[in-house]
Amino acid sequence: MSAPEALEISFEYFPPVTTEAAETFEALARRLAGYRPSFVSVTYGAGGGTRERTLSVIEKLRAAAPPPVAGHLTVSGASRAQTMAVAARYRELGVDHVVALRGDPVKGEAHFAPHPEGFASAAELAEALTAEGFAYDVAGYAEPHPESLGEAADWAHLKRKAAGAQRVLTQFAFDDAAIARFRDRCVAEGIAARVTPGIMPIVDFEQLCKFAARCGARIPAWLHEAFARVSPEDKPARRELGDRLAAEQVDRLKAAGFRAFHIYTLNRAAPTEALCAHLGRAPEAAAA
Repeated sequence: MSAPEALEISFEYFPPVTTEAAETFEALARRLAGYRPSFVSVTYGAGGGTRERTLSVIEKLRAAAPPPVAGHLTVSGASRAQTMAVAARYRELGVDHVVALRGDPVKGEAHFAPHPEGFASAAELAEALTAEGFAYDVAGYAEPHPESLGEAADWAHLKRKAAGAQRVLTQFAFDDAAIARFRDRCVAEGIAARVTPGIMPIVDFEQLCKFAARCGARIPAWLHEAFARVSPEDKPARRELGDRLAAEQVDRLKAAGFRAFHIYTLNRAAPTEALCAHLGRAPEAAAA
């Protein structure tokens, strides 16, 4: 009887805004590196809104050695030359792994519109990255994207952008059956990239609801009810509930056959550590 396939975990960080947050982030990254993620990714704002901070974070993560780093790259609000210049900068920093994204609309705009000299989609960016020899991952949506053009168009687009991808990292979702159906449909569509669920530990439920409204993620009634039973003033109980719900979700997804999870850390150590511990990951000593 063969041994079960080992679990793969990865973490997503965002560039800290303040000097104090940057100092805290460095300690957090060293701490979480002990859980041996297969890679960590760093977000990148539309139009390069966080470009310099993203590059700074990546440079520091690379200097600290493992784990491997993936830089997010978006096409929103930038020309092709500007976008690929960031990819070239990643490569100078020793990063050959990119999370290829369309990105949010530029600030002040309700909908995405391609830059006149830019890539029109994540699919076009993926093709350019392939031509330059980058490994890349793409985003996937187990629930319909808020700007969906219909099922047929959505799947045609995903097949195109994931053609050379290593992974399809899903937007966070709390409907496990939808995530499993999405994976099975990817297989049926001939998409070879590994579907990796994005897991969002719930740190602040009200903030999560606002974020979900912006990105089209559905917050099911049972989740509203679970948090309604715990006073907003009882922050320890709410944190415990968030940790427990994340653990229960990965258990259900493991039972459905998933063996890789991309954790949206929100730059918080404790919820990520709780989930890693639940997955059986004990930390190694943090890097000095």
